[in-house]
Amino acid sequence: MEWIRIPLGPMQTNAYLLYSSNHQDCLIVDPGEEAGKVRQFLEKKKVKPSAILLTHAHFDHIGAVDALRDHYQIPVYVHENEKKWLADPSKNGSSFFQGITPITAREPDQVFTNEGSMKIGEWTFELLFTPGHSPGSVSFYFKEAGIVLAGDALFQGSIGRTDLRGGDHNLLLKSIHTKLLTLPEETYVLSGHGAVTTIGDEMNSNPFLNGF
Repeated sequence: MEWIRIPLGPMQTNAYLLYSSNHQDCLIVDPGEEAGKVRQFLEKKKVKPSAILLTHAHFDHIGAVDALRDHYQIPVYVHENEKKWLADPSKNGSSFFQGITPITAREPDQVFTNEGSMKIGEWTFELLFTPGHSPGSVSFYFKEAGIVLAGDALFQGSIGRTDLRGGDHNLLLKSIHTKLLTLPEETYVLSGHGAVTTIGDEMNSNPFLNGF
């Protein structure tokens, strides 16, 4: 598996494209804005996405969802706790910030309901329920590739904010410690914002995780 991180929009939210030379489909994770930039990369690699996966439904992660869904005719997945958030600016947070035009997308085509092994297209991964930043936050763990897409749960040297709708600081810390920090230390953490880190680095140096 190969992957690329593409920061999109004014908040530089990381979208990720997962692809492989073994087959011609890919997965799009958290396309926050700038659908044209995502399409340009896909066309360059000559791969067609099979689905859009959302780690959660905050506005800065969903801005390009409908444009890409409609262009490629592919389904959108989000956790069932946030299936109504895409279409509601008061839930997805875009009405929370002054100067931001309300952002909406149509409701998801599919919802995540249970943790465990999942297969979408040619891709198999482990779905981890990691709420706290939002009530439907999930992470996608690709064991063979040694990566976990953690959304806004865990960052390099930081953790997700919990002052938006449904945020819960203690629950977020529990999610990080019981679901993410139990992964192999060499696992790369592909976060929703900022640089790539590893589980081991965050265990050793993240100041928000000490003393839990």
